[in-house]
Amino acid sequence: MKEQKLKTITNLFEGNEIRSIWNSEKEDYYFSVVDVIGVLTESENPRHYWVVLKSRLKKEGSELVTNCDQLKLKSSDGKFYKQDVLDTEGIFRLIESVPSSKAEPFKVWLASLGKERIDEVFDPEKAIHRAIEYYMNHGYPSEWIERRLKAILDRNKLTKVWKDNGIEKTSEYAILTNEIYKAWSGMKASEYKDFKGIRKESLRDNMSDLELLLTDIGEVTTRELAKEHKPHGLKANKMIAKAGGEIASNTKKDIEQKLGKKVINSKNNLNYKYIEDKEEIGTK
Repeated sequence: MKEQKLKTITNLFEGNEIRSIWNSEKEDYYFSVVDVIGVLTESENPRHYWVVLKSRLKKEGSELVTNCDQLKLKSSDGKFYKQDVLDTEGIFRLIESVPSSKAEPFKVWLASLGKERIDEVFDPEKAIHRAIEYYMNHGYPSEWIERRLKAILDRNKLTKVWKDNGIEKTSEYAILTNEIYKAWSGMKASEYKDFKGIRKESLRDNMSDLELLLTDIGEVTTRELAKEHKPHGLKANKMIAKAGGEIASNTKKDIEQKLGKKVINSKNNLNYKYIEDKEEIGTK
């Protein structure tokens, strides 16, 4: 898989090739452990280095080994073979486990990120300023940023109502969100992302003003319906979520009729696109 200007963990390896695979269900990248080991240690036999390190970590009871998966990665001969991979969090933990001078900059960077998050626990306003600065640096207009922050607040209000109505599992929140999306856009969130050509990136950060507005209408309406009818459990809340999404769908149809064109589009705010090898990925 090759991406142009992709801001992922691969940027940290100074241009060295780190083979990776995107898992659309988990919405995360899986990176070749051997490739990362090779860059960090400059070992002539990174595969053997990993075997020794994995044995040591296993004896120490490290969850890193337990969380290690096997996926098919393209080798130098052009064929695909199962190899050890770790997700983004796992790769960071691997970096911390490697006694290498080349790993030190990564550890300093991770410590810096950790300090930022701790500071934000004591002063949440810093997190808000960081988000605003991010959007401004990426060229979002101030009006869009204001609407985006409001949408985040509306989303939090909705999840609180869902929680009060007996929704607890993360998977259930995702199911209800998809009910809203499907009702007004015809796509689940993951399908919407595929349509726009994005992966880990935020779907809403890549929406147009109207798409963002319709998403907010669907969620705010769902929240108000849920507060009024007080459905309990997943099944009852799904019906309410669908109803809220249908209100947004009706609004979309009215807008499209006046505009004379579709509201949903495949545009995103990225300046690159994903290109990947067409090969079936197997997991252990």
